[in-house]
Amino acid sequence: QVQLVESGGGLVQAGGSLRLSCAASGRTFSNYAMGWFRQAPGKERDFVAAINSNGGRTLYTDSVKGRFTISRDNPKNTVYLQMNSLKPEDTAIYYCAAGRSGLGYASKAIADFDSWGQGTKVTVSS
Repeated sequence: QVQLVESGGGLVQAGGSLRLSCAASGRTFSNYAMGWFRQAPGKERDFVAAINSNGGRTLYTDSVKGRFTISRDNPKNTVYLQMNSLKPEDTAIYYCAAGRSGLGYASKAIADFDSWGQGTKVTVSS
């Protein structure tokens, strides 16, 4: 099991930027993929972005392509989500997730992630 702690959420105006961070511990960080998901009030948890174990491949949901960037720093056991040009519809709780053991490739499937952070709230005002 991996322990994950997110930080960096907050309130921002539309068009602004935030950077989320997620610190991991408990398993060799460079051995597994990482992902970000989000959950808006009354909605299901949805995929946002994922990155493979060595950081060489990324995936994004269509609505954030060109605005969000996922990256990782393996020596620091940390994954980031840089969010630019934020929109009110980006408002949600954002969750960091660790890929299941052996998952080195980036995946959009929530079932491929078996450890979750507590979430960090992002609110974008219009």
